[in-house]
Amino acid sequence: MTDASRDPVRVERRGTIAIVTLDRPERMNALSRATVERLGAIGRELQADSSVRACILTGAGDKAFCAGADLKERQGMTREQVREMLGLYRSELAWLASSDFPSVAAINGVALGGGLELALACDLRTMAEPATLGLPETSLAIIPGAGGTQRLPRLIGEARALDLILTGRRVGSAEALHFGLVNLVVPEARPLLQATLDWLTPLADGAPIAQRAALAAVRAAARSPLEQGLAFERDQYERCLESRDREEALAAFAEKRKPLFRGE
Repeated sequence: MTDASRDPVRVERRGTIAIVTLDRPERMNALSRATVERLGAIGRELQADSSVRACILTGAGDKAFCAGADLKERQGMTREQVREMLGLYRSELAWLASSDFPSVAAINGVALGGGLELALACDLRTMAEPATLGLPETSLAIIPGAGGTQRLPRLIGEARALDLILTGRRVGSAEALHFGLVNLVVPEARPLLQATLDWLTPLADGAPIAQRAALAAVRAAARSPLEQGLAFERDQYERCLESRDREEALAAFAEKRKPLFRGE
């Protein structure tokens, strides 16, 4: 099957976890227009499915999570078409940072340019030990255009973000973990996807109403003054207080058993 005829993104389910895989290994899983549009369609499908507890985004093969924009395709684009692509990045990838469920980038290989920006759009990130990250755009006479200049400093601080963006240098897993750029580094001998699934086990078995409330509250902290954020937190707590899952948690504690949460 040729690259043109194959679906550029695959989706599968492992229980309540959706796994979304960029499937263009021969192009280092680069972000073509078709790939970005497919990611947007998948996001809308997952958001409509209340059974999804989390989404893992990864790349096919072991060389690349995503090498960024498809430069072969980009060379044939007009300036207006490039502007359209920047708009698609924002509209079709926004669900990674706004869905009711958390998104997790499992970075299995290089994540460069738009590939790292794709990972930054996710709530959490795991990384294979040999993988590398970088934002090389300034060396190509442009800047990160899919949120990198905004999300990276919010995540690791302005000085470290400027270091990576202005120099365009690559960082390995140890430095990425030290910076707080990733949450978990997985040794090379262990499969990254399975390690990520294992890491998410508490989430898969947890209370979905509480998880969604917590996710919404933490996201609100980045855009709200403290007093407004505290009021929002109180509203989200109220969602949990009225749930049957909270009653189940108290009963399970009293009975010394594992709770069975139903999202009610």
